[in-house]
Amino acid sequence: MNAITVISLGPGPREYLTLGAVETLKKAEKVILRTRISCDAADYLTEIGVTYETLDDLHETCEDFEELKTRAAERLLRAAAEQPVCYAVFDASADETVAALRTKAEVTVVPGVPLSAPLLAAAPRQERIEIQTASGLEVTAIQNPLLILECDSRMLVGECKLQLLQWYDPDQPVWFFPPAEGGARRYEILRLCDLDRQPRYDHTCAALLPPVKLTERKRFDFYDLVRVMAILRGENGCPWDREQTHESLRKYLIEEAYETAAAIEEGDWDHVADELGDVLLQVVFQANIAQQYGTFELSDITTDICRKMIARHRHIFGGDHCDTAEDVLRNWEKVKKEERGFTTQSEALRDVSQGLPPMVRAAKVQKKAADVGFEWPDARDALRKVHEEADEVAAELPGDSRENLEMEVGDLLFACVHAARLAGVDPEGALHRATEKFISRFCAMENAILQAGKCFQGLTLSEMDVYWKGSKQGPRE
Repeated sequence: MNAITVISLGPGPREYLTLGAVETLKKAEKVILRTRISCDAADYLTEIGVTYETLDDLHETCEDFEELKTRAAERLLRAAAEQPVCYAVFDASADETVAALRTKAEVTVVPGVPLSAPLLAAAPRQERIEIQTASGLEVTAIQNPLLILECDSRMLVGECKLQLLQWYDPDQPVWFFPPAEGGARRYEILRLCDLDRQPRYDHTCAALLPPVKLTERKRFDFYDLVRVMAILRGENGCPWDREQTHESLRKYLIEEAYETAAAIEEGDWDHVADELGDVLLQVVFQANIAQQYGTFELSDITTDICRKMIARHRHIFGGDHCDTAEDVLRNWEKVKKEERGFTTQSEALRDVSQGLPPMVRAAKVQKKAADVGFEWPDARDALRKVHEEADEVAAELPGDSRENLEMEVGDLLFACVHAARLAGVDPEGALHRATEKFISRFCAMENAILQAGKCFQGLTLSEMDVYWKGSKQGPRE
């Protein structure tokens, strides 16, 4: 295949053509323009004797932009099979047909004046502007001003508006640049809801959305949270937030994790999102404190977890192969041992964090022992061990030796966790639900006692038991 050179013509007017672009086009054997519509530079090329073809017919016949990109690349490749080609677009750095072409062939790009240059010169001054094209728009944050280029049709602008309304208010001011008339650019201030209601559109149209004040945002992203925390812990921030340390926040991280788990159990997904926000706040809070004292950075947190996920998923990012979720778990443990240099399974057991809730830690330790075959065949065998441990607890009662009794009770609980795990039951969740059921039954029992005109103080345990049995509902209660 012959060489393909991509030329940036500039925003349209001939005065934005660079000398390098003109000289390259003069020497070219074959020139193809993406379009000559609203392109004064194309008229100038005709005047200086440069002949060219255009892809304007594709703009008319393609059903959508994806088809246009594909067919444009195919036509350029066919042309390059016969002779060297110069493909001229307004801005090679922003043109998506060029991006599609570069996935299929090596190209040389002659840079030029970007599409954004006259727009930014005409608009009020902005800092840290993010620039995207309308066809490739992906709004993920609104910390910075957003310039959207090539708003060339009402339908495309309407699609952009729908995406923008997820982040911005319908009355959000937008600086809209209508079709260009000569070299000078002007803008009109519109409401976002009116962005797709203008009389005309072409590839020279653009929209600039200024940044929105933090207190006026409709939605927020991760870096907004980072900024909020920086303000709260800044010089004029919140006295309580500024006093916190890694150690003082430890209990809140644990509490928020448990509250999130409870919300998931409820199945209230708005509540889950709210609680996960509280968990994320704790992460950002800790990162801000760490940055202040130089212990670590937020990027250390994201780097460590991304590095870990890539390393532990070698079946995705490396050469390992896993067909099932069980294969993935086994491979995870294998990679983890390699990372930590473990040579025995005992090291893996000791590595289970002592900071976990005891029941959770017990289940994890048992699972790691089971990885090497140290496991009861099924839950029934483990349940027999529960009965054995219960008898040993009974033998220690009334508890002359507190240490022995505590040890036997611990063995009983450990055995219960083992039986639950082998039965496919999460012991932590099961105990939580049992506690909730007890509270519900106790409340029902107390209500029944009060309705009978009695109180706990006047009842024996046997009498209370009558009301307790009456509080049970359903065959399994």
